[in-house]
Amino acid sequence: MTEHTRIATQPIAGQKPGTSGLRKKTRVFMQPGYLENFVQSIWNGIGGIRGRTLVVGGDGRFFNESAIQTILKMAAASGAAKVIVGQNGFLSTPAASNLIRMRKADGGVILSASHNPGGPDEDFGIKYNIANGGPAPEGITQAIFEATETIDSYDIWEGPDADLSALGERDFGGMALEIVDPVDAYAALMEQLFDFDAIRALLAGGFRIRFDAMHAITGPYATEILENRLGAPRGSVVNAVPSPDFGGGHPDPNPVWAKDLMDAMHGPDAPDFGAASDGDGDRNMIVGRGAYVTPSDSLAVLAANAHLAPGYAGGLKGVARSMPTSCAVDRVAEARGMDCYATPTGWKFFGNLLDAGMATLCGEESAGTGSDHVREKDGLWAVLLWLNILAVKKQSVAEVMADHWAEFGRTYYSRHDYEAIDSDVANRLVDDLRAELGGLPGWTHDGLVIESAEDFSYTDPVDGSVAAKQGLQIRFEGGARVVMRLSGTGTEGATLRVYLERFDPQDFGQDPQAALAPVIAAADVLAGISKRTGRTGPDVIT
Repeated sequence: MTEHTRIATQPIAGQKPGTSGLRKKTRVFMQPGYLENFVQSIWNGIGGIRGRTLVVGGDGRFFNESAIQTILKMAAASGAAKVIVGQNGFLSTPAASNLIRMRKADGGVILSASHNPGGPDEDFGIKYNIANGGPAPEGITQAIFEATETIDSYDIWEGPDADLSALGERDFGGMALEIVDPVDAYAALMEQLFDFDAIRALLAGGFRIRFDAMHAITGPYATEILENRLGAPRGSVVNAVPSPDFGGGHPDPNPVWAKDLMDAMHGPDAPDFGAASDGDGDRNMIVGRGAYVTPSDSLAVLAANAHLAPGYAGGLKGVARSMPTSCAVDRVAEARGMDCYATPTGWKFFGNLLDAGMATLCGEESAGTGSDHVREKDGLWAVLLWLNILAVKKQSVAEVMADHWAEFGRTYYSRHDYEAIDSDVANRLVDDLRAELGGLPGWTHDGLVIESAEDFSYTDPVDGSVAAKQGLQIRFEGGARVVMRLSGTGTEGATLRVYLERFDPQDFGQDPQAALAPVIAAADVLAGISKRTGRTGPDVIT
């Protein structure tokens, strides 16, 4: 057997990348040949990697380092010129995007299942990012999928594993392998974008923060930036050490899974500002003392105030949101004379807008916010922008929200997730509602009147590509809206996501679920959710 070995294989069913790469149960990826087949299909789908430079890293979940060793050996066997890896295999997703851009790499492989749980019996994922640092667009993911259906062999170097702990560059199977500090370049970028002096002064004045890294990848990043560089007291970052199973928790920054943070922020000695990030560091949750900020509201507040940070002092070129995200940011854009785009779910759809200079700030209701500094959503970036805004305005989170609603009105918003539904049931529910859309305008329920109904289709304003069947969108007179779609981020069954919103120009103090009650009832009647699924309510409300 030679060092560079060609192994015969055959296609494995089900290796179609979703909105964020391929996600499966960890044990599926650990099956002999499963990871190798998909990695070789990435190489084949992008036209090979001979002579190319790649960035590789992941969120530290179970199987992360083993998978990286396999990827490195396959990259060496396929003639890659160089691979840049985060020390110990660690790279947050936004840090990986930054490295790809900063080092002018040809692309990158990111290992993560984002906010999904980790461990041998939980989830794993892998995705390919292109040279702009962003997720591969649909044309490339389709080519990768097609390669999985025709693969007959993969190439791998049979040498020893790489030492991922030792910084520096060395030869690895005839390929240059460089191990870099995963935090340094990212932290330097944040210092360019934000007024660290103003944030230091805020924290030095007794403003207390609590950042919950949820035993995930942002722990080292938040500790270095918030505590070491900005002077937050030691212990301001909690659950800061990345764990292969995220401490047995669910690294999804929302009020359900970040309950400890929510309890602390609503407790008798609550800090002034709380935040959390997810498994791979690209999502965020923002909460003030007794004041939870929805991701949709956070996007709108950042759009209205980004100019207060040095990196955005010249104003925003435009804003973009995923279609299910609330229309709160649309109202900011209209008032400030900015273009606003609604795209399908999936950060890859923002890439062309950012590259073309048509948008500066982007966000999704699923706790993802980012800007043109990288081509991924960025959890810690959002936290720092919030801190920069608070430092300049000298207000609490609750005061910022009150002022924002007074100027723009409040869009009450919630997402109801029905998880692990039988896939046939979920598909029939969506298909049957889709078939009824044309006849829905004029339909009424409890005072709500449907204004329009569509199966959302997006034509990219940059390259003209079309993405159809991206979610069912039903608008009611007066600004209420229901969106339904099946999620591509789970690993078993189907997740039905129901997005609900209602605009109120005057009454800002209602409980969101109470404010949305008529919209929730209308959605259930329209789609027959409880009747078809047998569920009495959603599994998760955010």
